[in-house]
Amino acid sequence: MIAIVDYGLGNIKAFANIYKQINVPLIIARTASDLNDATKIILPGVGAFDHAMQKFNASGMRGRVEDLVLVQKRPLIGICVGMQILAAGSDEGKEKGLDWIHGYVRKLDASKIKFKTRLPHMGWNDVHRRKESPLFQGMKDRNEFYFLHSYYFDCKDDSSVLATADYGSEFAAIINHENIFGIQCHPEKSHEFGISILRNFAEL
Repeated sequence: MIAIVDYGLGNIKAFANIYKQINVPLIIARTASDLNDATKIILPGVGAFDHAMQKFNASGMRGRVEDLVLVQKRPLIGICVGMQILAAGSDEGKEKGLDWIHGYVRKLDASKIKFKTRLPHMGWNDVHRRKESPLFQGMKDRNEFYFLHSYYFDCKDDSSVLATADYGSEFAAIINHENIFGIQCHPEKSHEFGISILRNFAEL
């Protein structure tokens, strides 16, 4: 059972619609008890790092998610800011992150961006696979995904980077450590490419 953590941030309905479309059972979790049957977890997020951490901490679900992910080793994927809060912290704010994948969130260097509109990084961009992963089953080495962000996850361990994108400079687009995944782009807005990622996550 896929559980989408609804702590007040993220495109919950969009994820739910995709999983209904591909006939994957899901639950939208709003309380800790809603997560009891979760075999896999999606942690979405939009907006600012500090706000996301404050909302997640106040949701009453953090402890249950930590038990499922860190102790029982059930797969989790963080999306956009849901990926960023997997880090220890962020240049964007002062709150401590989850620190489930070692790294820190940095601001994209606008001085290196050649486009007239520099930040946020918004729109379609190529994602280049760096390592093999079940998350990429049946997909090409290069796929297009939709992005909307000004900050990126700077992994402490380069081996955690599964795929990269480029916006002025290369940054981690998809990351992984053990059963924990993060994706900076928005699979729920990325048509067939995003559907493939979400389907593959459900089949891990």
